Amino acid sequence: MKKIVKLPAALFTLLVFFSCKETKKGTSETKEEVMEEVKEEIMAESIKFMMEPKSDSHVKGEVSFKDENGTVKMMASLSGLSEGEHAIHIHQTADCSSADGKSTGGHWNPTNEPHGKWGAAEGYHKGDIGNFTADADGNAIVEFSTDQWCIGCDDENKNIIGKAVIVHQGVDDFTSQPSGAAGARVSCTGIIQ
Repeated sequence: MKKIVKLPAALFTLLVFFSCKETKKGTSETKEEVMEEVKEEIMAESIKFMMEPKSDSHVKGEVSFKDENGTVKMMASLSGLSEGEHAIHIHQTADCSSADGKSTGGHWNPTNEPHGKWGAAEGYHKGDIGNFTADADGNAIVEFSTDQWCIGCDDENKNIIGKAVIVHQGVDDFTSQPSGAAGARVSCTGIIQ
Protein backbone atom coordinates (compact mmCIF):
# COMPACT_ATOMS: atom_id res chain seq x y z
CA MET A 1 0.00 0.00 0.00
CA LYS A 2 1.34 3.39 -0.85
CA LYS A 3 0.12 6.95 -0.62
CA ILE A 4 1.59 9.75 -2.67
CA VAL A 5 0.51 13.37 -2.51
CA LYS A 6 0.47 14.61 -6.11
CA LEU A 7 0.04 18.05 -7.61
CA PRO A 8 -3.57 17.54 -8.88
CA ALA A 9 -4.73 16.52 -5.40
CA ALA A 10 -2.99 19.52 -3.90
CA LEU A 11 -4.53 21.87 -6.46
CA PHE A 12 -7.96 20.43 -5.66
CA THR A 13 -7.24 21.02 -1.98
CA LEU A 14 -6.23 24.58 -2.81
CA LEU A 15 -9.54 25.20 -4.55
CA VAL A 16 -11.53 23.68 -1.68
CA PHE A 17 -9.61 25.64 0.98
CA PHE A 18 -9.88 28.84 -0.97
CA SER A 19 -13.61 28.37 -1.55
CA CYS A 20 -14.21 27.53 2.10
CA LYS A 21 -12.23 30.53 3.28
CA GLU A 22 -14.17 32.81 0.94
CA THR A 23 -17.52 31.66 2.37
CA LYS A 24 -16.57 31.94 6.04
CA LYS A 25 -17.06 35.38 7.50
CA GLY A 26 -14.97 36.68 10.34
CA THR A 27 -12.10 34.24 9.90
CA SER A 28 -8.71 35.55 10.97
CA GLU A 29 -6.81 33.53 8.33
CA THR A 30 -5.83 35.53 5.24
CA LYS A 31 -5.73 34.28 1.66
CA GLU A 32 -1.93 34.39 1.85
CA GLU A 33 -1.93 32.12 4.92
CA VAL A 34 -4.24 29.67 3.17
CA MET A 35 -1.98 29.69 0.11
CA GLU A 36 1.05 29.00 2.33
CA GLU A 37 -0.71 26.04 3.98
CA VAL A 38 -1.51 24.54 0.58
CA LYS A 39 2.03 25.19 -0.66
CA GLU A 40 3.39 23.25 2.34
CA GLU A 41 1.01 20.39 1.53
CA ILE A 42 2.21 20.32 -2.07
CA MET A 43 5.84 20.24 -0.89
CA ALA A 44 5.17 17.33 1.48
CA GLU A 45 5.32 14.04 -0.42
CA SER A 46 4.69 10.83 1.48
CA ILE A 47 4.71 7.12 0.75
CA LYS A 48 3.66 4.20 2.92
CA PHE A 49 4.32 0.46 2.56
CA MET A 50 3.60 -2.76 4.42
CA MET A 51 6.58 -4.81 5.68
CA GLU A 52 6.39 -8.54 4.97
CA PRO A 53 7.96 -11.38 6.97
CA LYS A 54 11.11 -13.07 5.62
CA SER A 55 13.40 -15.92 6.73
CA ASP A 56 10.49 -17.82 8.35
CA SER A 57 9.86 -14.95 10.78
CA HIS A 58 6.59 -13.30 11.80
CA VAL A 59 7.96 -9.75 11.59
CA LYS A 60 5.59 -7.39 9.84
CA GLY A 61 4.49 -3.80 10.05
CA GLU A 62 4.35 -0.57 8.16
CA VAL A 63 6.97 1.93 7.08
CA SER A 64 6.33 5.44 5.82
CA PHE A 65 8.49 8.19 4.42
CA LYS A 66 7.53 11.85 4.28
CA ASP A 67 9.54 14.55 2.55
CA GLU A 68 8.99 17.97 4.11
CA ASN A 69 11.05 20.85 2.77
CA GLY A 70 14.09 18.72 1.98
CA THR A 71 14.07 16.50 5.07
CA VAL A 72 12.80 12.93 4.75
CA LYS A 73 11.25 11.45 7.88
CA MET A 74 10.97 7.68 8.16
CA MET A 75 8.67 5.97 10.63
CA ALA A 76 8.34 2.20 10.97
CA SER A 77 5.89 0.39 13.21
CA LEU A 78 6.88 -3.26 13.63
CA SER A 79 5.56 -6.36 15.38
CA GLY A 80 6.57 -10.02 15.67
CA LEU A 81 10.19 -9.29 16.67
CA SER A 82 12.16 -11.01 19.38
CA GLU A 83 12.71 -8.77 22.39
CA GLY A 84 15.87 -6.66 22.21
CA GLU A 85 17.95 -4.86 19.61
CA HIS A 86 17.67 -5.25 15.84
CA ALA A 87 19.14 -3.46 12.84
CA ILE A 88 17.24 -1.67 10.08
CA HIS A 89 18.75 -0.61 6.75
CA ILE A 90 17.82 0.60 3.31
CA HIS A 91 19.03 -1.91 0.71
CA GLN A 92 19.85 -1.25 -2.93
CA THR A 93 17.00 -3.06 -4.77
CA ALA A 94 13.22 -2.94 -4.22
CA ASP A 95 12.85 -6.70 -4.67
CA CYS A 96 11.48 -8.68 -1.73
CA SER A 97 10.77 -11.81 -3.83
CA SER A 98 13.25 -14.18 -2.16
CA ALA A 99 12.26 -16.02 1.02
CA ASP A 100 15.38 -14.77 2.80
CA GLY A 101 15.16 -11.14 1.61
CA LYS A 102 18.54 -11.35 -0.13
CA SER A 103 16.97 -10.33 -3.44
CA THR A 104 17.26 -6.75 -2.14
CA GLY A 105 21.05 -6.85 -2.51
CA GLY A 106 23.42 -5.09 -0.16
CA HIS A 107 23.01 -1.82 1.70
CA TRP A 108 22.20 1.20 -0.41
CA ASN A 109 25.59 2.87 -0.84
CA PRO A 110 25.55 5.28 -3.80
CA THR A 111 28.68 7.14 -2.64
CA ASN A 112 30.81 3.98 -2.17
CA GLU A 113 31.59 4.55 1.50
CA PRO A 114 32.55 1.89 4.06
CA HIS A 115 29.79 0.55 6.30
CA GLY A 116 29.46 2.41 9.58
CA LYS A 117 27.27 4.24 12.04
CA TRP A 118 25.19 7.04 10.50
CA GLY A 119 27.21 10.25 10.44
CA ALA A 120 30.58 8.59 11.23
CA ALA A 121 33.59 10.55 9.99
CA GLU A 122 35.11 7.30 8.66
CA GLY A 123 32.09 6.88 6.35
CA TYR A 124 28.70 5.19 6.24
CA HIS A 125 26.19 3.97 3.70
CA LYS A 126 23.12 6.09 2.89
CA GLY A 127 21.18 3.01 3.99
CA ASP A 128 22.90 2.60 7.37
CA ILE A 129 19.98 3.64 9.59
CA GLY A 130 21.15 1.74 12.65
CA ASN A 131 19.64 -0.22 15.55
CA PHE A 132 16.37 -0.06 17.46
CA THR A 133 14.89 -1.96 20.42
CA ALA A 134 11.80 -4.18 20.41
CA ASP A 135 9.82 -4.46 23.64
CA ALA A 136 8.88 -7.66 25.50
CA ASP A 137 5.84 -8.07 23.21
CA GLY A 138 8.01 -7.85 20.07
CA ASN A 139 6.81 -4.39 19.05
CA ALA A 140 8.93 -1.43 18.04
CA ILE A 141 8.66 2.06 16.58
CA VAL A 142 11.59 3.35 14.54
CA GLU A 143 11.90 7.03 13.68
CA PHE A 144 14.68 8.54 11.59
CA SER A 145 15.05 11.75 9.59
CA THR A 146 17.71 13.14 7.28
CA ASP A 147 18.31 15.68 4.55
CA GLN A 148 20.50 13.10 2.78
CA TRP A 149 17.46 11.32 1.29
CA CYS A 150 14.71 12.44 -1.08
CA ILE A 151 11.57 10.87 -2.53
CA GLY A 152 11.73 10.76 -6.32
CA CYS A 153 14.22 13.58 -6.87
CA ASP A 154 16.79 13.59 -9.69
CA ASP A 155 19.77 13.07 -7.36
CA GLU A 156 20.57 9.33 -7.41
CA ASN A 157 22.78 9.80 -4.34
CA LYS A 158 19.66 10.79 -2.36
CA ASN A 159 16.65 9.20 -4.08
CA ILE A 160 15.16 6.32 -2.03
CA ILE A 161 12.70 5.24 -4.75
CA GLY A 162 13.59 1.78 -6.07
CA LYS A 163 15.23 0.74 -2.78
CA ALA A 164 14.09 -1.64 -0.02
CA VAL A 165 13.78 -1.48 3.75
CA ILE A 166 15.15 -4.52 5.59
CA VAL A 167 14.82 -5.38 9.27
CA HIS A 168 17.49 -7.77 10.57
CA GLN A 169 17.29 -10.34 13.33
CA GLY A 170 20.53 -9.16 14.89
CA VAL A 171 22.33 -5.96 15.81
CA ASP A 172 24.47 -3.85 13.49
CA ASP A 173 27.98 -3.71 14.98
CA PHE A 174 28.80 -0.68 12.77
CA THR A 175 32.25 -2.08 11.94
CA SER A 176 31.96 -5.41 10.07
CA GLN A 177 32.22 -4.91 6.32
CA PRO A 178 30.23 -4.62 4.22
CA SER A 179 27.05 -4.91 6.30
CA GLY A 180 27.56 -4.79 10.06
CA ALA A 181 26.98 -8.53 10.70
CA ALA A 182 23.31 -7.92 11.54
CA GLY A 183 22.12 -11.44 10.72
CA ALA A 184 19.05 -12.76 8.93
CA ARG A 185 16.73 -10.44 7.05
CA VAL A 186 13.42 -10.92 8.88
CA SER A 187 11.19 -8.31 7.22
CA CYS A 188 11.19 -6.49 3.89
CA THR A 189 9.40 -3.87 1.82
CA GLY A 190 10.28 -2.38 -1.51
CA ILE A 191 10.08 1.41 -1.96
CA ILE A 192 8.51 1.57 -5.40
CA GLN A 193 6.71 4.63 -6.73
